[in-house]
Amino acid sequence: MPLSPLEHDRRYGELDQVMRAYAGQPADDTPDKPSQALTAYLRQTWQSRPWALAVAERQLREYAENPPGRLRLRLGEFYALPDIGLPDGEIQPWLSCLADHIKHSIEEGEVPPPAAPVTHWEWHARFPELGQFLSGWFSQDMPDEFDDHDAAADDYRTSTAPQLVARLVGELYELLALDLDESDYALAVAELGMEVDPPAPYSPSGWLAVIAERFRGPRAEYGPPDQGATG
Repeated sequence: MPLSPLEHDRRYGELDQVMRAYAGQPADDTPDKPSQALTAYLRQTWQSRPWALAVAERQLREYAENPPGRLRLRLGEFYALPDIGLPDGEIQPWLSCLADHIKHSIEEGEVPPPAAPVTHWEWHARFPELGQFLSGWFSQDMPDEFDDHDAAADDYRTSTAPQLVARLVGELYELLALDLDESDYALAVAELGMEVDPPAPYSPSGWLAVIAERFRGPRAEYGPPDQGATG
C-alpha cells in the first residue's frame, strides 16, 4: 500500500524538498560545484530551517545507497523521484553528490551569501504568504471575480487571519528591501503567481509598496458576517 503521509515525511520529507528545489532547474551538480538549484536550497534552508540540512543529507544518502527494490515498487511503499533529466544510471551518484555538498556545507559552515531568490522554489520558500496572496487573488481569473485590484486585496484582507496578513506585510517589506530593478520585481511577482498586471499607474514595486502600507492600517473585522446579527 502507498506510504502514509506520516511515514512519507519521516523517510523522505526533506529529500522531497530538495527534489522540489530542482523544478525547472538543471541537475548539473558536480563534485566540485553545487548547482544553482542546490545553492538556492542551501541558502534558504540555512536561513529558515538549518536543522533540516542534516535530515536532507541523511535521506539523500540513504536513498542513493538503498533505492527501492522490486517489492517496495510493487507495493507502492516508496518515494518516486521526479524526472530530473538524468539517465537512470546517473541518479544514485547524483544523489550522493548532493549529500556530499550538504555535508560539506554543514561541517565547514559554508553558507551561500544573502541574495535575491533565483529559482521558483526559492521564491515560494522565502515568500510563502506573498505567493498565497498573489496566486490566490491575482490569477488570470481576477478580473472575472473582482471589480478591480482593490476589491481583490480587500477580499484577501477580510477573509484571512490577521496573523497571516501581518506575515504578508513583513514579506512585502522584505521583498522591497531587496532593492531590485523593476524588471526583476516584475519577474518576482510572476514567479509568485501573479498573472495580471498591476493597476495603472503603478509599477510592480510601487503597487507592492501601496499594498504594504494599506495593510498596515486599520482593517475590517476578520471572518464571515455574523449570521445571527440583526439590523
